[in-house]
Amino acid sequence: MVETEYKNNVLTAYLSGEIDHDSAAKIRTSVDAAAQTLNPRLLCLDFKGVSFMDSSGVGLVMGRYRQMKLLGGGLQVKNYSDGIYRIFAMSGLESLGVLR
Repeated sequence: MVETEYKNNVLTAYLSGEIDHDSAAKIRTSVDAAAQTLNPRLLCLDFKGVSFMDSSGVGLVMGRYRQMKLLGGGLQVKNYSDGIYRIFAMSGLESLGVLR
């Protein structure tokens, strides 16, 4: 569901499978714990392995955006499918400048 890698002050979370209410809570717990411990300059959420996402994924991204701002860092979201991009675009995430 989520694997993390920390390198050069960047914490990358490789997400996989389906992101719904239950899985988003598990991902959130894992990513938040790593970010609190490591205090990275940048958190990168990699959606390459995500096959499905509902609005819980938008909440996941928004929450990590707020958390990283509180920690003095930034957020980047990358490797998402066209379908997931449409969900992000409809939610207004494009305006945050986190989509790559």
